[in-house]
Parts: sequence; C-alpha cells; structure tokens
Amino acid sequence: MATRRSAPNIDVSASLRRFGDQFRGLNPNDPSVWPAVPRYALCVLVTVLVLVALWFVWLTNSNDTLEAERAKEVTLRADYQKKVVLAANLDMLKKQREQVQQYVTLLEKQLPSKAEMDALLSDINQAGLGRSLQFELFRPGTVVVKDYYAELPIAVRVTGRYHDMGSFAADIANLSRIVTLNNIALAPAKDGNLTMDATARTFRYLDAEEQNMQKKAAAAAAGAKK
Repeated sequence: MATRRSAPNIDVSASLRRFGDQFRGLNPNDPSVWPAVPRYALCVLVTVLVLVALWFVWLTNSNDTLEAERAKEVTLRADYQKKVVLAANLDMLKKQREQVQQYVTLLEKQLPSKAEMDALLSDINQAGLGRSLQFELFRPGTVVVKDYYAELPIAVRVTGRYHDMGSFAADIANLSRIVTLNNIALAPAKDGNLTMDATARTFRYLDAEEQNMQKKAAAAAAGAKK
C-alpha cells in the first residue's frame, strides 16, 4: 500500500517574526541597503503618493476647466436668448430698416447737388427780400467736405422788423432744401428796427468723383496712422 505523505508544518509566527525583523534597524539615509521587503514596500508607497498627487492636480485642472466651461455656457445662453428675440422681431426690424432707408432717401433729396447751390443761395436771398429785410451782408464761406456731404456756411446780416425776421426764419425752415440758421444775434438798429447776425448753413451731397476722393483720403489717412 502507498504511504500518505504528511503536509509540512509551517511556523506562521516565525515567518511573521522574520518579516518584522526586516523593518527593524533600517537606515533612513540609505534605503538601497534595506532588505527586499522594505525596499519594495517603499517603492509601492512612493508610487501611491505620486499617483495620489497627480490625481489631485488633475482634479484641480479639471475643476478650473469645468468652471470656465460653465461661464462660457452662461455667455452662450445669454447670446442665444438675444438672438432668439432678434429672430422673433426680424420682420419688424426689416420694416424699420425700410422706413429708415426711406427717411434717408427723403433727406438726401433735400440736399442740393453742386450745380444747384447757386439756385439755393438765390432762394435764401429772395426769402429775406420777400420779407422786406435789407441785406447788409451775405457772404458764403469755405465749403467743409464731410464723408458723404458738404457743408456751406453763409454769414448773413439783415436789418428789419422783428416779426419780419421771424417770418424770414420760418421761410428758411420751409425751403425745399435743408438750411439752418445758427449763432443768431439780435441788436437794435435805427428807426426801431433790429439787426440780425446769423450763420446760415446749407448742405449738399457729394457727387461720385468727390466721394471717391474722400474715400482715397480716408484710406491714405488710415495708412499714415499705421
């Protein structure tokens, strides 16, 4: 008959004692001379600490990114809501745009061309004469060219009665072309009349050649600033 071999006896307490003895008397300044178990345990501990540190750093960066994305979401949501409102009012905005364009076209029609300026100056003069005012000064100044129009100031001095001057101002306002009276000053004259000094300003639109010159001048000025 075959004989049954007995299992070897393992002294657990002795093994634990030998295991613990490896952690006694370790030199903290030179881990390379430690026994195998403490060295491996130290490597595992360092690895765990590094992984934990990297984990917290990653979580911090992720939190910053998350907060930035949340702020971006708020901005995008507000922008979306504005665009929704604009989209809902698109038809009304188109109608308003058409009304503005019509109004601008109407104003442009009130601006004389370069060739019509002489006739407009004659209309201003006739408006004063028609109210029995005496012109002591009627001197057109230097034309000031803007982006899309030109402005002509006219120094005016008339003498007459107060009510006639008021009617003259009303006639100027009712001209078919845009004319404004600025810097008005009244002073008493002889025979109970008044003298009015003012600057009449009228405007005209620029022709195609003048607009091209203005665009070139603006482009040259922008290039000089750079």
